[in-house]
Amino acid sequence: MSLECNPLTELYRDPWLLAVHKPAGLLVHRSPIDKHETEFALQYARAMNGGEHVYPVHRLDRPTSGLLVFARDPSTASVLGKTLMAGQVSKTYLAMVRGWLPEHGLIDHPLRDEPEDRRRKGESQPEREARTRYRRLATTEIPVEIEGHSTSRYSLVELCPETGRKHQLRRHMKHISHPIIGDANHGRGRHNRYFAERFGQGRLMLAATALDFPHPITGERLHLQASPEPSFLQVLSVFQT
Repeated sequence: MSLECNPLTELYRDPWLLAVHKPAGLLVHRSPIDKHETEFALQYARAMNGGEHVYPVHRLDRPTSGLLVFARDPSTASVLGKTLMAGQVSKTYLAMVRGWLPEHGLIDHPLRDEPEDRRRKGESQPEREARTRYRRLATTEIPVEIEGHSTSRYSLVELCPETGRKHQLRRHMKHISHPIIGDANHGRGRHNRYFAERFGQGRLMLAATALDFPHPITGERLHLQASPEPSFLQVLSVFQT
């Protein structure tokens, strides 16, 4: 696979790790739900690694853009996986949500697993603890009527998940009635459509912007960052009005 058309952007590399920026819309690896897809971040990362295997050590949903880390060998992947399980990895996301949030808070709301196989939808799923801390960074109010109000309010927030449940951030923001803009499954359709029409693209306004963890080999604290991609920043222009 050619590096010339590689959609990933390298952010960090050492003998054991490769960190990249993944654009929105790209799957990390093959999924039974998207069997028709032929392009994956895993393939592109392998191309960046000289054709050698790489090992994803954490999840990043298809519509979410941002920082993605691969281990360059199985041993490093195992160590970093254990670090994740031990809660020693701090993750930071940037999101645009409907409404004005409080300045900061903790969402402590258990979640049931969302099965990949929709045929299991009726099965009882156990609740698992899930916690997300948030911090409001900015607010805006635009003179557009979307849901019966003469204006519409939005917040730019920093989200820090303390647990790693599937779709945790998207489900938690829905739970507190501040869904993420562009979330087709957990968001508000009218708001999603407004931004899709205004900016010509209906992306999920969620970006992984930072990871902080002890290096799996050296033990030194590693802080990786990724700036949001242009399509994300374009929508954030509403905060300048």
